[in-house]
Amino acid sequence: MRIQFKTGKQRKFLEQILSNLNCPSLRLLNQFGFNVNYQTLKSYFNENRTLPGEFFDDLCVLGKIDKSKIKFRVLEETWGQIKGGKA
Repeated sequence: MRIQFKTGKQRKFLEQILSNLNCPSLRLLNQFGFNVNYQTLKSYFNENRTLPGEFFDDLCVLGKIDKSKIKFRVLEETWGQIKGGKA
């Protein structure tokens, strides 16, 4: 499951998380128990990738953000895949 925001909203969400945690940078986000590569965090921040559902849930709990007040779309695991083989 992936979480998709409108353009610009994913960055605002991550900025809100960082401010709620009093965390000055993305690099220091891993001190809260996340095992996510810094380049991957940058890709999430620049909105090049959608957030994984489990990571999104963990961020909401840690940052004390109510998910019902955020507008996002849940994408299924097979989103973006192409059917292979002959039709």
